[in-house]
Parts: sequence; C-alpha cells; structure tokens
Amino acid sequence: MRVFAVALTLLFALLQYDLWMGKNGIADYRAVSSEIQVQEQVNSNLHLRNQEMFAEIDDLRQGLDAIEERARHELGMVKEGETFYRIIGEENRP
Repeated sequence: MRVFAVALTLLFALLQYDLWMGKNGIADYRAVSSEIQVQEQVNSNLHLRNQEMFAEIDDLRQGLDAIEERARHELGMVKEGETFYRIIGEENRP
C-alpha cells in the first residue's frame, strides 16, 4: 500500500509539473493572454485610424471644402483675388 501511495504522489507531481510548466500549460496560457491583450490594443488603434481615413476619403469624394483646404494647406494655393502674405520670424532670417 505504501508503494501505491508513493506512485500516486509521483504521478500527481508529474501531472502538476506538466500543468504548470509543460507545453500549453498555465505559463504558456498567461504569456499568450498578455500577447492577445497587446494585439487587441494595436488592432483597436488601427481600427480608429482606418475610421478616420475612411471619413476623410468620404469627405474628399463628396465635398469641395476638403479639397480646397488640402490645396491651401499642402500646396500653398490661394483663391483668385486673394493676397497671400508670408510672415518671416526672427529665427528664419539669415
């Protein structure tokens, strides 16, 4: 009976080791869970960025105001009859 109890204790210890440290054990589960949380945060940020880009695309397709704003800001264009003034600060002078 004593040998049987020792064998059961060793089997239990082996199963506990496999549960905690073995492949697909609790240690792996915790590592994968933290990686999933990080990836979900990254996906959330990318989803927000995509929504902003889709909104901007829709705005460019439907409205001329967005096109005019981009032309003014990025290309420095002005409307006919407008006067454009560039103010140069002290730090930009040679």
